[in-house]
Amino acid sequence: MYTTTTDILVPFHDVDSMHVAWHGHYVKYLEVARCEFLESFGYGYQAMQASGYSWPIIDMRIKYIKPLHFGQRVRVQCTLREWEYRLKIDYVISDLATGERLTKGYTIQVAIDMAKNEMCFESPAILLQQLTNKCGPLPG
Repeated sequence: MYTTTTDILVPFHDVDSMHVAWHGHYVKYLEVARCEFLESFGYGYQAMQASGYSWPIIDMRIKYIKPLHFGQRVRVQCTLREWEYRLKIDYVISDLATGERLTKGYTIQVAIDMAKNEMCFESPAILLQQLTNKCGPLPG
């Protein structure tokens, strides 16, 4: 499906005394990549809000394969896996220099109609429209 990449430099303030990134910061790296991913097809968080929907994360998984270190340049790859009823994005964090896979995971988001304060049981038409504009006809 649709994939983007975001490059990140692991900063000093994210590491412990061993120069290893604290596990909680990985969530931030996924968020940075997800924001760029959503913006890439014109449906970032401001556009979501303007369309009348919020998209909270309801599930997240991260598998730590190898640690990230201070000063390391990593690439976060986001791939859209599901979009019809929820937004599922897969992630792979790899070393930018070697391509070695360091971390993988996913997030799941659902649409909330902000006017009704109700969860939607299918993705709003605006998401599908933005994806179609960027990717062409969607499978399924």
